[in-house]
Amino acid sequence: MIYLDNSATTQPSKVCVDTMTELLTCAWGNPSSVHALGIDAEKRLKAARAQVAQALGAEPERVFFTSGGTEADNWAISGAAERLGKRGRHIVTTAVEHHAVLHPMQRLEARGFEVTYLQPDEAGFVSAERLAEALRPDTILVSVMMVNNETGAVMPIPEMIRATRRKSPLALFHTDAVQGFFKLPFKAKTLGADMISVSGHKIHASKGVGALYIRPGLPLPPLILGGGQESNYRSGTENLPGICGFGAACAEQLPRLSADIAHMKQLRDLCRETLSDVPGLVFLGKQDAPHIVNLSLPGLRSQGIINCLQDHDIYVSAGSACSRGHRSHVLEAMHLPPAVIDGSIRVSFCPENTAEDVAALHEALLDAVRVLKG
Repeated sequence: MIYLDNSATTQPSKVCVDTMTELLTCAWGNPSSVHALGIDAEKRLKAARAQVAQALGAEPERVFFTSGGTEADNWAISGAAERLGKRGRHIVTTAVEHHAVLHPMQRLEARGFEVTYLQPDEAGFVSAERLAEALRPDTILVSVMMVNNETGAVMPIPEMIRATRRKSPLALFHTDAVQGFFKLPFKAKTLGADMISVSGHKIHASKGVGALYIRPGLPLPPLILGGGQESNYRSGTENLPGICGFGAACAEQLPRLSADIAHMKQLRDLCRETLSDVPGLVFLGKQDAPHIVNLSLPGLRSQGIINCLQDHDIYVSAGSACSRGHRSHVLEAMHLPPAVIDGSIRVSFCPENTAEDVAALHEALLDAVRVLKG
């Protein structure tokens, strides 16, 4: 099997699986319990928080575990609106965000907030200058993804944060870094964002776990109320196996981060070079991220291409795997022709992929063109 859909999810690493298995079988206490089993669980929770915080370049006490990237995004957006809604009602985001950002924005619009959706250029990129033009004195929140999950476009987050601080100093800045975590080198302490969302299953941990970084001194209202876990920021008994697996995955990969990024960049560039001779194939978007290549075979249908590749035991996706059956809102925002959008697929790498995988993809795509075009 050749798995090239790593932006949808990744295979949990052995260290993650082993860690989770131990937690499920031998260390299954509740971290809130005061007996020995609970105290051991609390120690493991603290250690995992430190591992994820180190990978984020953040203080451990500012990393709060969630059920995934979607919850982290929802919490950041709703919490910012609740905290600052009396100061202003204007929010800025982009038209190419994940639905975990767009749908909470739509709910806020229904509650009377005004949301500006920045449009991308033809490469799917949104500039800091375009953001600066949209900022106002009553802007209370800016939410821009670090890396687009469909095109691989890397947004200029540091420049956007500086523009926000300059023109809307009261506004909070949130970035969805689900596709940037372990793909781009960044540290929360120096990036300057108020809130950063990350997810476990995109970095070889398990599904059902993520985290929201909240900068020191920011009292973000909780999204989920209850027993007061996560220092009263996020209630609910902690998913300790998932959290510890997340921490273990971070600790394993962090020492080789630079090498992994360089390897994925090589695969991305090799992919663009190798596939360029496939008849009719066009590449879509800016594709600055090391791990994502979006391409299209106009005149063919994404599902047909995916099925042909699957016959070769190669697995890719049609745009965002979170929106099955719908035309990509990201590619539509780039004003691409319908035939290009309908024939698009996303190839996404992980450090375990090889040049041989790219060669196999090339041959399979040539075969798909022959079969589908008759």
